[in-house]
Amino acid sequence: MARESFDKEIQFLRLLVLTSGAYNRQQYAERLGISVHTFDKTIKYLKEVVGAVGQKLPEPQGKELTEMLRFDYYESADPLLLFLFRAKSLKESESRRLSLLLASLQEKPMTAAELLDACCEAMPPELALPDEKTIRGDLKYLEEVGVIGKRPGGRPYRYAVRDELASELTDEELVELYDFVDVMANTQVPSVQGYLLRDNLKKALVGRGLARAFADPFLYKYHYYSRILDEAHLHAVHHAIAHRRKLSFLYLSPKKKTRYASKNTNPLFEKETAGVAQTVVPLRVVFDHQYGRCYLIAHDSRMGMMKFRMEGLTELEEGEAVPEEAFLRMAKSAEEKLERSWVTDTGRTATVRARFYKPEGAARDFVKERVLLQGQWGEIVEEDDSSFVYEIAVSGMSEIKPWLRSFGSSCEVLEPARLRREFIEEWKELAEYYESVREDF
Repeated sequence: MARESFDKEIQFLRLLVLTSGAYNRQQYAERLGISVHTFDKTIKYLKEVVGAVGQKLPEPQGKELTEMLRFDYYESADPLLLFLFRAKSLKESESRRLSLLLASLQEKPMTAAELLDACCEAMPPELALPDEKTIRGDLKYLEEVGVIGKRPGGRPYRYAVRDELASELTDEELVELYDFVDVMANTQVPSVQGYLLRDNLKKALVGRGLARAFADPFLYKYHYYSRILDEAHLHAVHHAIAHRRKLSFLYLSPKKKTRYASKNTNPLFEKETAGVAQTVVPLRVVFDHQYGRCYLIAHDSRMGMMKFRMEGLTELEEGEAVPEEAFLRMAKSAEEKLERSWVTDTGRTATVRARFYKPEGAARDFVKERVLLQGQWGEIVEEDDSSFVYEIAVSGMSEIKPWLRSFGSSCEVLEPARLRREFIEEWKELAEYYESVREDF
């Protein structure tokens, strides 16, 4: 995961993807809350990132930024925006330093002092030379992310690259592992680390002369590009939850017009922030499969349990620890409120009954299979040869509606009456859209 925050680039790319080039430079800058000059600088920086990363990637990923914004449905290529994670958002000096450290460790295990000497000798003259504290910090970071490890023995510790995964497996085992990681990265959440692991496995296969072994046996159509950007915060949020620490951030509501709160130094563009500063105790992360969104469930000292869309979190900072007893009490309270929530809704509990119609003449009842797979704690209470009735008690009906609607004519809402009326009105509105179409068209 990146060592530095790249909130601006995340919001920038999110808007660029969602609008698909529909805005001009001025409109983009206004929506992002930045100047046109900052917009141009960010575009230039992202193109440099794509160029730098693209030299190390297969052809489909080594494209210009504008090319990467095109949707490619029929190849098992990486999802759009993943290049930002590969770039790590490191400063040039950090990127060069880490590269030198890893290159030195590829040759033989070395101590921190030996790595400092090697790094100082190879560092370009235009970049500042690191000190021992900086090198030890880099080694700690690389060790935390699992790239290197300490060799057995006393002080001074010797560090070595951890390449056991690729070096100790047979060719057949390596190919099977690559296929497994490919499937999981494309189908499970979170997936960014899976894509990065797949890249490393692909390099290992190429190194053994097995380039033909990863001919992408599976094809994927990636729906939720913004989900990749949400994963930028998952590591920080889960770390705070695991260590029961408070989390501070600037929250930009997805409902607001401005999507990024810039810290402008130019007085011509100075403005009040559009976000809301929050300090909360993070409790859990909920993923909505219907829309591909992540939500943070947290406790606020004044408001109690709160819900935040992950895409609105910026400037995350970990704070002080919370006593275990207090944290467990907050977590239990949130769990009780979300017990019957379809995703994150905590409204009044209502019992929803819907009749699902089985597909005529089909070899498999894929409607029933999907209901059993996605229907959570709901139950089938009635069934005959042509249909079945599904029943579930949920806290609020707004979040289950899209799921029921996605079945189209195969689903009829029976209860409650208010929800049934809402569906009737929605389908009437849809029918009106097609009334003016000529029958002989």
